[in-house]
Amino acid sequence: MTLTDYGRILIRRGWIVLLLALLSAGGAYVISQQQQPVYRCIQKVLIQPSRTDLSLTESSRQLLNSYRSLMDSSLVAARVIEQLRLDMTPQQLKSDVTINASAIDLAIEISVDSTDVGQADQIARAWSGELVNYRNVENQKVRREDQVNAAPQDNPQCGQQAPRPLINAAAGGILGLLLGVVIVFVLEYLESSVIRNREDLERTLELNVLASIPEN
Repeated sequence: MTLTDYGRILIRRGWIVLLLALLSAGGAYVISQQQQPVYRCIQKVLIQPSRTDLSLTESSRQLLNSYRSLMDSSLVAARVIEQLRLDMTPQQLKSDVTINASAIDLAIEISVDSTDVGQADQIARAWSGELVNYRNVENQKVRREDQVNAAPQDNPQCGQQAPRPLINAAAGGILGLLLGVVIVFVLEYLESSVIRNREDLERTLELNVLASIPEN
């Protein structure tokens, strides 16, 4: 088939493609609007060596993974639950919290997902407070010049994580568009053996039609 043939097919059956794209986009948007919003609050805690010399900074950077493992524990989750009086188990709370270490800016990032943005904010603050308290206790055991402090960079940054109706609608529209194209060409394939006119007959038999009997 030539490009002209493909264009002719899309012109003749293009309404199927557009209809499926619109239905898929609209359906995805409506479903997204009915879903319960999930919010994410991110709290970044900076690790700050008392001295700016390379050795202490590198030591702090190497300890980041240890801090991440320490914060990603059921013990910390249990203390946060007790502090905020949450009605959940440590494992349930941990499933909503992600701890990441960033060696570039020497920080621990605490990410909390919840259907209650206020609760997510409180959990992020309490969790970061656990790291701050841990470093304060450890600093009491060493000289001042060897201390490593932990401090929140800012208040938790919160925003809606899901659903995202516009993004889902765009994805649904693209999926519907592709599905529509597939359906159109499947229909064309199924009807390719149907002879409607002289051109169809010549294409099927690969012979030239010398004459035809008019309908009237």
